[in-house]
Amino acid sequence: MRGAVIHAPGDVRFETVADAKILKPTDAVIRTAVTCVCGSDLWPYRGAEPTDEAHPMGHEYVGFVEEVGSEVTNVEPGQFVVGSFATSDNACANCRNGFQSNCLNVEFMSTCQAEYVRIPHAQGTLVATDGVPGEELWPGLLAVSDVLGTGWWAAEAAQVAPGSTAVIVGDGAVGLCGVIAAKEFGAERIIAMSRHESRQQLALEFGATDIVTERGEDGAERIKEMTGGVGADSVLECVGTAQAMRQALRSTRPGGSVGFVGVPHEVAVDGQELFFSHVGLRGGPAPVRRYLPDLIDRVLTGRIDPGKVFDLTLPLERVAEGYQAMDERRAIKTLLKP
Repeated sequence: MRGAVIHAPGDVRFETVADAKILKPTDAVIRTAVTCVCGSDLWPYRGAEPTDEAHPMGHEYVGFVEEVGSEVTNVEPGQFVVGSFATSDNACANCRNGFQSNCLNVEFMSTCQAEYVRIPHAQGTLVATDGVPGEELWPGLLAVSDVLGTGWWAAEAAQVAPGSTAVIVGDGAVGLCGVIAAKEFGAERIIAMSRHESRQQLALEFGATDIVTERGEDGAERIKEMTGGVGADSVLECVGTAQAMRQALRSTRPGGSVGFVGVPHEVAVDGQELFFSHVGLRGGPAPVRRYLPDLIDRVLTGRIDPGKVFDLTLPLERVAEGYQAMDERRAIKTLLKP
């Protein structure tokens, strides 16, 4: 089969890779319906994470079950399934506590930009839909497997509540899905921080009430001005840089919360500043599996449409173009069709 392989920063190729196959009785193999490029894939693409040797890429997927291991009984060949970027047995203590992305047997997906994908811990990871959804719904369901679930977790971690003010730092796909989540959680005021007109428009369509173009210290000061000098109740940090974290913490009111879901790169939190701010800080890899049934239903019923974050669609074989477009900010998120 063929799939995307990164060889070095800026060098992603579509080439022959090892066939996806059942290696353990808890595995399944799916035929990819659609996959995509994630903002976090840009870290190695830009050289911010090392690429010591060539390796496959991709962690977002929906598809059709091709084969299951002997211990997998909840899905069967032919079914359309949605999973998470973090596989889980959905049975250990951490899973039962709702943190499947910290499963005692967790494996993070990394081979999904391919024609077929092996899914470890398929019994606990995959959720089948009732029948095969129309293709127009596939992008939204694909968003559920990562960016929507991650934006949802950011809102939960930031304790977004009905009637509250929420700020979203980051206008990538996760941040835009964070806008969706904040609205679904009942926030009355949703402030999206963005400098890009197309992303601003999508944020407003998803439910943002205000747009702030300033960033860093200027951004935090602008939020304070908009909230009577106090700060926001909840701030969703969806970037992963030191500047974004400082901006998030300093935009939050005393007693408010920051949910951080951007994979941290060179982020350090000042303990003294955090201590005296009375700001709560919580984040980590999103427990997407916990949300799957609910989010799948919201997409299938048309309540939300996170698939709109995909503004570029390419054949899977042109995956390198998808990376380049996102790197150059010509695309929010690239959808790939095998």
